[in-house]
Amino acid sequence: MNKKAIRKEYEAYSVQGFYEKFGDEYRNPHEPIIKRIIEESVNKWQLNYDRVLDLACGSGEVTLALQTLGVTNIDAIDPYTYNAYYQRTGKQAEIYTFEDIATGVLTDRHYSLIVCSFALHLVTESRLPLLLYQLSLIADTMVIVTPHKRPQLKAEWGWIFLDEIIIERVRSWLFQTP
Repeated sequence: MNKKAIRKEYEAYSVQGFYEKFGDEYRNPHEPIIKRIIEESVNKWQLNYDRVLDLACGSGEVTLALQTLGVTNIDAIDPYTYNAYYQRTGKQAEIYTFEDIATGVLTDRHYSLIVCSFALHLVTESRLPLLLYQLSLIADTMVIVTPHKRPQLKAEWGWIFLDEIIIERVRSWLFQTP
């Protein structure tokens, strides 16, 4: 399914409706670019990969890219594509929603890095502050991979922008907590 087809599906079903209906067989059509941008991020930003959270993990595009680079301690969360994630990675993904995370369901955890790919631009802007604040409580570093110039994070949400990589109009942004 190409990018335009997914956009049309979002219009037909809503974002949540699309993933509820098609999550088990979902594959990100930008997977080759995601793999390249993850490799470039790893090479450029000497990040701590001791414990990674693949947030909105899809069918495992980020996890698989990180595993090819030797990263092994990866947790995953996605309430809609967890079956597709399991089919491709052999690992279980937790099924928390962004709303669950915003209410603090992960507050007892700590990650060295959160990677969120192709998802935060879909979150309603009014819901971003609390979600991102909660994420800032469980990790010091976050990489956002997005096909857009959204979302625009604000420092008061707990994250400071450090750097950007762009490959074929896909962006990888590096953020740290203050």
